[in-house]
Amino acid sequence: MKNIFIKIIAGVFVMGGLASCEANLDQIPYDALAIDNAYTSPQDFENAMRGAYEGLISATGNITTGMYGYIGSGSMLSAPDVLTDNVTLCQNGRFTAKDLHDWDYNGNSTLSTVYSNAYTVIYRTNLILENSVNLEGDTKANIVAEAKALRAMAHLNLVGYFGKIPTQSADANGSLGVAYVTITDQFQLPARNTVGEDYDMIVKDLTEAAADINTSNGVGRMGKNAVNLLLSRVYLYMGQWQNAIDAANEVTTPIAPRAKFVGIWDDTSTDGLVFSIPNTADLNNSIGVTWTQGTKTAIINEYVASYELTNLYAADDIRKEAYIFTGKSQGLEYNSIGKLLGKKGTSSQLTNGIVDYKIFRASEAALNRAEALYNLGSEGPARTALDEVRTKRYTSPPSGETGTALRDAIRLERRLEFAFEYQRFFDLKRWGLPIIRENFGDLKDGTGTPSVDLLLPVGSNLFQLPFSQSTIDQNPNIVQNPGY
Repeated sequence: MKNIFIKIIAGVFVMGGLASCEANLDQIPYDALAIDNAYTSPQDFENAMRGAYEGLISATGNITTGMYGYIGSGSMLSAPDVLTDNVTLCQNGRFTAKDLHDWDYNGNSTLSTVYSNAYTVIYRTNLILENSVNLEGDTKANIVAEAKALRAMAHLNLVGYFGKIPTQSADANGSLGVAYVTITDQFQLPARNTVGEDYDMIVKDLTEAAADINTSNGVGRMGKNAVNLLLSRVYLYMGQWQNAIDAANEVTTPIAPRAKFVGIWDDTSTDGLVFSIPNTADLNNSIGVTWTQGTKTAIINEYVASYELTNLYAADDIRKEAYIFTGKSQGLEYNSIGKLLGKKGTSSQLTNGIVDYKIFRASEAALNRAEALYNLGSEGPARTALDEVRTKRYTSPPSGETGTALRDAIRLERRLEFAFEYQRFFDLKRWGLPIIRENFGDLKDGTGTPSVDLLLPVGSNLFQLPFSQSTIDQNPNIVQNPGY
């Protein structure tokens, strides 16, 4: 077993709550050692919590990493769309993550950073939880709850990629998921839990967190609304419809109105945001390079909005204006993705890709509720929940669907609402649907070069991504997924 040396951000004792430490480790998923006497005062735990959140955006002190970091070989920012029918590989880009888009996974790199960064967050939250016996006072319950919520979110992201989703197939719950790690013992070699076990532990962490977390923990941190929204999503993935409804009903953040919607994406509005992380001057992360570089008239696209998706947006749907723009390069036009283009300001600011991270939005609670109500046979209330979103996106919203047309309308609105926003791959998986890309090219009018691979059928092993060979080499208890 090889020895690896990793320098990480540990989350204690410096301005901003971050400090570096070094660790020699013998296996993944661990990447740090506890620091003696680091967790004694309430401020120590606050600093450590900031370090845990930092793992979402820069897990090793490198701005190109983090669970929601740059595209690289795929991240939470990009992979759920790169894997699916929402985007087309653009020929004037760098072919970043092409192996992911082509479902031709690289066993040494595909989502390996997501894997390691998620376990960085998990390790840091476990440090907080193990040392919370030293914490006294009114802040303890909230700190423990926040750590559990982040631990659950990281595990959910992992099992979504590397395992099945409970509603995906009849055998999903009994199949292997990921190792649900709750201790920091660096010498442990954790085996994979089943998907059912993973989801049960995710629910346990989130329900306990929802009971004790503060209503708000300030900008850039999760509060009660965020935990309940995430819990609603988990119950939806599990097919526990009433629980999904109940959790969604606890989310009190209003859905962003149509007039403020475009401003969410250039940081002139925070309407409808349940959990977001400011991309401040000290971070200055150009996360928008995930999709585009350059200016609107000299664009370099990594991926473009698929011609099919672009045409699904009605003329009066404000989301098309917010998400897609006509990018130009050397006389060619593209359906360029503008969701992470940049903050509003000068022309340079609008195209530098430095924009806040939007993790959860209130519209998801309504769409979760709509889907769960439909699955319980309550079509009227389901349509009402769906219209909570549609009335804030269209000037003349569609309505009145029944039966399977209502189901399809709920699924369509979810796709339109969360395009380029971490959800499409998981939705198709849990619905048991294939990934079908239309044979359109990368140019604005659908001509140009299509993506190489157009169909991922239901039941394909490629819906569960491979663990990297280095992970298996360093922890033989991590059994590879079938087909790799």
